[in-house]
Amino acid sequence: MSSEGKSGAAGVDPEQLWLRPIEPRRGRRPSFSREAITAAAVALADAEGLEVVTMRRVAAEVGAGVMSLYSYAPDKDTLLELMVDHVGGELTVTEPPSGDWRADLKSVARLQRTHMLRHPWLPAALITRRVPGPNTLAFLEHVLAVLRPTGLDGAAKMEVFAQITAFVAGHVAHEIMQAGAARSPERAAAEGRYLATVAADGRHPELAEALSAPGRPLTPEATFTRFLNRLVDGLDTD
Repeated sequence: MSSEGKSGAAGVDPEQLWLRPIEPRRGRRPSFSREAITAAAVALADAEGLEVVTMRRVAAEVGAGVMSLYSYAPDKDTLLELMVDHVGGELTVTEPPSGDWRADLKSVARLQRTHMLRHPWLPAALITRRVPGPNTLAFLEHVLAVLRPTGLDGAAKMEVFAQITAFVAGHVAHEIMQAGAARSPERAAAEGRYLATVAADGRHPELAEALSAPGRPLTPEATFTRFLNRLVDGLDTD
């Protein structure tokens, strides 16, 4: 997003955003709402990327004047918070935790990956996120229940949630970037020959050994699963 309407260094006040109702405006009832504004911003970001989401563009989408939007989303940071929590409503889990916290946590991560691939702007947006809104809190409640069998204290559980979310966001961002790069077969072959040459020069024995190992499936799903297994299976519950 651009600097248009950007809030101060203190960021968005979560009490103001989530706990205080929007004061109704005097005069004629507006033909739009905070929900409509947020949905329009999400649709724009899904279709064209986060950088196109400006207050002016969103106002045009809902058929409103730019200034009229500020009583619903007073700045760009607030709009971003609303967008993140809006799509967070899609992270619904109907089944209770199974008791196998590692399996359940992996299911949580897979759900997050699918969610972020559906909204490719989300990994970048989560970097600036501070306090979860109502929809995100519902998902967090499920993850904390998943982690109950670990015996971790509350602070550690929150750290695990942040760790898993950061891993998924980083992985999905890389996955999207790789998909967009679209390397040609010629380029991929050239990279392979380069690494083989370097590995054979005698100065990189560890690399030579690593490259001699059997290859592994490189589909996005298989790669994500391997990385996720290493992370979750190695979590310490002390």
